[in-house]
Amino acid sequence: MKKLLVTGASGFLGWHLCQAKQEWEIHGTYFSHSIDIPGVNLLKVDLKDFQEIKRIFSQIKPDAVIHTAAQSSPNYCQNNPEETHLINVTASANIAGLCADYSIPCVFTSTDLVFNGLNPPYKETDPVSPVNLYGEQKVMAESGMLERYPMTAVCRMPLMFGNATPTAISFIQPFIQTLKEGKELHLFIDEFRTPVSGVTAAQGLLLALDKVRGIIHLGGKERISRYDFGRLLVEVFKLPDVGLKSGKQKDVKMAAPRPPDVSLDSSKAFELGYSPLSVREELEALREK
Repeated sequence: MKKLLVTGASGFLGWHLCQAKQEWEIHGTYFSHSIDIPGVNLLKVDLKDFQEIKRIFSQIKPDAVIHTAAQSSPNYCQNNPEETHLINVTASANIAGLCADYSIPCVFTSTDLVFNGLNPPYKETDPVSPVNLYGEQKVMAESGMLERYPMTAVCRMPLMFGNATPTAISFIQPFIQTLKEGKELHLFIDEFRTPVSGVTAAQGLLLALDKVRGIIHLGGKERISRYDFGRLLVEVFKLPDVGLKSGKQKDVKMAAPRPPDVSLDSSKAFELGYSPLSVREELEALREK
């Protein structure tokens, strides 16, 4: 079997990717969260250390790499620029360079936050214009990786949700807990995304591994506000809705500024066979699990 190296296997997206084994022998890296995934070979690796990355490539001799490892909290990146630059930018370029050396497919998970949210929906050809440091770091990683290895598939990911994994949760778990406890949950009516489940996102990355070189958007088929997402969540999971309140993003002070609408136009991916369900269908599938 061909060997697939997945960085960030203990993260939400990395874990989902490791479940979609298909024809691959999967090797996953983790760093701060030790994890056991049946059928996956896991290694603790500090991706900020280039010698460690080189050693892993030499040891595993992967046939392809999907690089999901990142510090993806915009607020944390804003407050810790040097530390997060090492993992989000430097390590990414190093991985692309090694994939070039080995002449193997390389997939990178970027973000819809490379855009400023003023001219949605965004196509792959639209100019980037991040409003926070996390978005800036992902822009630097995209250009750095494509410079080192133009064959890299840069996948801009939307907001992702799903059931909790052994070491990670998505944003819906705290939402559900808050509403079940009868507390107030304030969600924005003026922040729009094109969300997908972790399962769908993993399928998109495997499709990109096979079919994409350059930039592709892997958003969902629906543009939805945080508040309307919350309403669907209440409906599908039959949660108490008394605590669900609408609010405005512009009224909340956060360390990292947030763009208002980074909806992705993913028609290029849809033509290749990427096929997200509706948000309601995704949530119903999660409820059944």
